[in-house]
Amino acid sequence: MKVRPGAKFTGVASFYGPDFHGKLTANGEVYDMYGLTAAHKTLPLNTIIRVTNLANGKSLIVRINDRGPYIAGRMLDLSYGAAKKLGFVAQGTTRVSFEVIEVGDDEYMQHLPVKE
Repeated sequence: MKVRPGAKFTGVASFYGPDFHGKLTANGEVYDMYGLTAAHKTLPLNTIIRVTNLANGKSLIVRINDRGPYIAGRMLDLSYGAAKKLGFVAQGTTRVSFEVIEVGDDEYMQHLPVKE
């Protein structure tokens, strides 16, 4: 997806958590459900965006490190930590707007095994 800083989007966001915690994301990082990250289908990996919950006006900055969501009608899948700060965990989904702050390098981070 060709995108520039300042590009704005609106749609439905959801979140994901325990089922994926500790597993690898699309960019090779280990998913931390308490972090401030998100999944998007096409934005370059490592893109930085400001997400605003349109229901309550809360906003925060997250980094795209995964792919998804894979449910029709959803545009963004936020980490549990991001959804909690945006105030929509109880609802499960919410309408959001987001603005691209910095376009990512789309790089896969090589996950190195931990030596014991």
